[in-house]
Amino acid sequence: MKPAKPQARLIGDGSTADTGKQPNQPEKPVPLEPGETPPQFVIFSWDGAGEVGNGLFPRFLELARNHGAGMTFFLSGLYLLPESKKSLYRPPNNPVGASDIGYLSDAHLKETLKYTRQAWSEGHEIGTHFNGHFCGGSGSVANWTPAQWHSEIDQAVSFVTEWRTNTGWKDEDPLPFDYRRELVGGRTPCLLGQQNLLPTAQERGWRYDASSPGGRQMWPDKRHGVWDLPLQGIPFPGHSFEVLSMDYNILANQSKSSTKGMPSRYPGWRSQATAAYLAGFKRAYETNRAPFYIGNHFEEWNGGIYMDAVEEALKGMAGKRDVRLVSFRQFVDWLDVQDPKVLDRLRALEVGQAPPGGWNAYFKAA
Repeated sequence: MKPAKPQARLIGDGSTADTGKQPNQPEKPVPLEPGETPPQFVIFSWDGAGEVGNGLFPRFLELARNHGAGMTFFLSGLYLLPESKKSLYRPPNNPVGASDIGYLSDAHLKETLKYTRQAWSEGHEIGTHFNGHFCGGSGSVANWTPAQWHSEIDQAVSFVTEWRTNTGWKDEDPLPFDYRRELVGGRTPCLLGQQNLLPTAQERGWRYDASSPGGRQMWPDKRHGVWDLPLQGIPFPGHSFEVLSMDYNILANQSKSSTKGMPSRYPGWRSQATAAYLAGFKRAYETNRAPFYIGNHFEEWNGGIYMDAVEEALKGMAGKRDVRLVSFRQFVDWLDVQDPKVLDRLRALEVGQAPPGGWNAYFKAA
């Protein structure tokens, strides 16, 4: 990627810079016309969003570029904090410097900076996955108060906006955006703690939260003034139950949460994961056109089959009529210009329910 333009305004210690309007954005959204078929939105998102030497961050940037897709990268703040400075992190209800995810090596931190710059410059959203990823015990994010969420977010922002001070690196290019202005949503670790996060998100002016587990494939509503965009239950081929639309949840139902299951099962599991994503897409696309959210991690679990599955699924969705592959931020941009009465009609359609009589008749009947 090209370095920040000379006229860019450095912010703070120069870790970030205001380079103007984000490039490679879709056209300004407009309200649906009366009777118009709504687009089929698909949002691919990534938890953690660090480059740890497996080449997955650049792989999916290339995939997105090849198919005109926008994505959301939920950056873990600790991925821009060197381990030598971990005492700067004071996680709620946990020891100073503690984290249930590893700190990155200096080399991987630099790679994460590189691909975060590239992601934003290519039109993707940089959200937050917060910091230490605490999911169990008394220190779990499930138990954090709204005030503790404020502290966690303040620290995540500081690690992103002060990485130059914390690393001492003078020659690395800044991130080409004002993170305090860009950050409008996130996803909590293990989808826990949303209830107390939402008041905090509202106070901070966030526009959405993607932390709710077990959502249904329906049009979203707001909670605490924030768009609630949950991962969704989708058909799971070969089973009578549905699976959550995230790679880890599919893994948990295939290899009992082991990330190194039986290699002989990998081809079948990969096909099953791909089919699950495509089944969820097909159900929405052919019926209520509910937005479809897919969560992922840059991990090579079970031989990397989930990365292959999400790539094949994206290719199977891209290019179809009315399909828009966008980031969460781009999606809420569209939601916010729609007539509330139109959104109410969309929300009235159940999972897998097509509009009676077609879209034109359905809206006229309102």
